[in-house]
Amino acid sequence: MFRRLTLQTTLVLAIVATLGACSTPASAPNTVGGVVAKTKNLSTFNQLVADAGMAATLNGSGPYTVFAPSDAAFQALPAKTRDALKNDKEQLKAVLSYHIVPAHVTASAKAGKLKTLQGSDIALARAADFVTVEDALVEQADLKAGNGVVHVIDRVLVPPRKK
Repeated sequence: MFRRLTLQTTLVLAIVATLGACSTPASAPNTVGGVVAKTKNLSTFNQLVADAGMAATLNGSGPYTVFAPSDAAFQALPAKTRDALKNDKEQLKAVLSYHIVPAHVTASAKAGKLKTLQGSDIALARAADFVTVEDALVEQADLKAGNGVVHVIDRVLVPPRKK
């Protein structure tokens, strides 16, 4: 009798543990903001997004495609340009918004023009295995997030001046 009770108790505990594991909510999908923050060579872009007050946008519902310049891309900018961006929040926001498309665009997408959050169009092109956006080469493509995708590019894109 004791053995039977022990076996039944063990079986019930195993079932409860299994059902409990099934009811545990899955971890929420990461956002493009989270992907940017976790990607090692995007620390400058991540910091500038925070400085511009755009983190909430990248963590929003999306979908968003971010063409994020690598740390090396920001280092290649003239010091005067980097300083100007740090000192002019509106210009910084315009430049960062020019790297964000309010749509889900993977590296396999058809070439063409994409409307950015900044309001201007950017050109996406493909040549064999290479993908470019404007004059920047996509170095790392399709970093997936729950609200979009991030592509690491080798240049900082500068929006056209509004007339």
